[in-house]
Amino acid sequence: MLKSNSLPSQPRYSQAFKLQVVREYERGYQTKDSLMNKYKIGGHSTVLQWCRKYGKLYYSKKTLPGRPMKDPQKQRIKELEHELKQAREKILVYEKLLEVTKRESGIDVRKNIDTKLSENWQPKQKK
Repeated sequence: MLKSNSLPSQPRYSQAFKLQVVREYERGYQTKDSLMNKYKIGGHSTVLQWCRKYGKLYYSKKTLPGRPMKDPQKQRIKELEHELKQAREKILVYEKLLEVTKRESGIDVRKNIDTKLSENWQPKQKK
């Protein structure tokens, strides 16, 4: 008698079933875990993968450290706030760079850039 070392095969779910589960999750009446228990769906990220593929809401591909939020919109707001914080920090660095440039070279880059841009944006005259 031959022994098989293969794992039990994963059940295949129809697209209609996946869409139904995603709709229930996005309405917010049930959590991912409760839907997994209700429909006996295996795998920890199966419902989330279906939401990314078939859902109408935004689902981040990258995960932030810590426990994920249940509301995808709140999660997206948190990600955007993080990106905004990074952009503000970058602006501060650029402002310091301009300040140091002015102090070291005596040239105000902010004033000179307007002049150079206006010269570069003038239409070229034909000779």
